[in-house]
Amino acid sequence: MPPPLDIRQTNPASPVVRPLLTAHLAFTSTISSPEACHSLDLDALQMPDIQFFAAFDGNTAVGCGALKDLGNRQMEVKSVHVAQSARGRGIAKQLMLALHDFAIRSGTQHMLLETGSELLPAFDPARALYETLGYQYGTAFGDYRPHPQSAFMRLSLTE
Repeated sequence: MPPPLDIRQTNPASPVVRPLLTAHLAFTSTISSPEACHSLDLDALQMPDIQFFAAFDGNTAVGCGALKDLGNRQMEVKSVHVAQSARGRGIAKQLMLALHDFAIRSGTQHMLLETGSELLPAFDPARALYETLGYQYGTAFGDYRPHPQSAFMRLSLTE
């Protein structure tokens, strides 16, 4: 069995993390239409309301994810991405659980996210993971607007 991943808060501008963000932005921008692509760039990931995490296998960053504080004890999951070479090892699930742990420790009651809808099969694994973790489909939130390529999901951390 491989050693456990080291998942920790880190700077998204770190040279070891930048390739993951570049891959994430390339993936989302080629799959989603511009009006349905809500990925955060490096500048946005460095804003004060964002907590950025990376999963390390040794010294190699193999996954990332972020939380955006929405206020009212709500956080939004953003920028979850696993390196192509590291997929199939449960890294996204480990990242999501680490994000949940951080959110709970921060007093968060609800997690929200936007991901690609069933019209974008490339997002099927992400939606399946979120469903497995207990996320329920819902409506657009915050500044999002309904779009056929977007799926909105919510998880209560208090139930």
